[in-house]
Amino acid sequence: MPYRRLTRFVTAPDGTRVAYHTHVGHAPEGEMEPALASRPAVLLTNGIGTSENFWRYIVADLEQDHRVVHWDYRGHGRSHLSINGDYALRIHVDDLERVTEEVMARGDGRPPHHVGFSMGVRVVLELYRRRPELIPAMTLIAGSPASPDPSAWFIPFPGGRGTLALAFRTLTPLVPQVAPLVHEVLASRLAYPLGRATGLLRARAPRADILELLLALRQMDPQAFWMMMRGLLEGPPCWDVLPQVRVPTQLIAAKNDLLVPLREMERMRALLPDAEWVLVEDAGHAGLVEAGTEISEAVRAFRQSRGVGPAYPAHTS
Repeated sequence: MPYRRLTRFVTAPDGTRVAYHTHVGHAPEGEMEPALASRPAVLLTNGIGTSENFWRYIVADLEQDHRVVHWDYRGHGRSHLSINGDYALRIHVDDLERVTEEVMARGDGRPPHHVGFSMGVRVVLELYRRRPELIPAMTLIAGSPASPDPSAWFIPFPGGRGTLALAFRTLTPLVPQVAPLVHEVLASRLAYPLGRATGLLRARAPRADILELLLALRQMDPQAFWMMMRGLLEGPPCWDVLPQVRVPTQLIAAKNDLLVPLREMERMRALLPDAEWVLVEDAGHAGLVEAGTEISEAVRAFRQSRGVGPAYPAHTS
């Protein structure tokens, strides 16, 4: 999906430039930011390796009357590789903090509603731990306060998270040698059918969207991707943040998600009894594109019901 957007960068203390994109919709050229500054802001935080087209339904809906921004992790999209080679979870929280402050400064000064998907759920929760005043509301989609549990995968990984983290550390030196083979698989005609056969992709997963994701993964620096996975696995979980949450929160779970099993989301629900719960049927981890309309409508309805956003797009005559 082609976006009209304005891309800017924030610079981290180590010099790494991190990109964020303001979706400008039909705002006139030369007046994009002034035209959007007074609108309520929504900031989208992606999953590791996920291409931006996963947000296309939410963007298409909310950009009509909101200021919608998404940003790129280091090594993703327009963001640069981490200059110091650090891809630990705390680094992404640092970057989200700076992006949030920049979004506020270029808008009406108010913090945005944060929407996190997959790993983005953990990044948003860690920012809430650090700076709760930057998060007035949050929507957490198909993500968990902990790294994925490999013992619950389609093919269970023995030893759970600890063994998987050790495997990632041990295999790190082999990444440059293995990456070309992985790229060949991602570029082959087998990639999409394999995803369907393993259950990672549901029948509703649009082939075009998944192919765009695979292209983004092929273009990503393999060392950056690997080190982000290591950072995700080695970082401590943040279940302890949930009882501290005092802002409107929405949980959106996919019933058939194999990467973040439903029980993980249900555990979050138990620790957030006041959160709005949305269960998407016949959707997996790619639910943002498998059930995009349903999820985007749920996000808008949540904002309206909690008094933090308009109910319907504002149309001008």
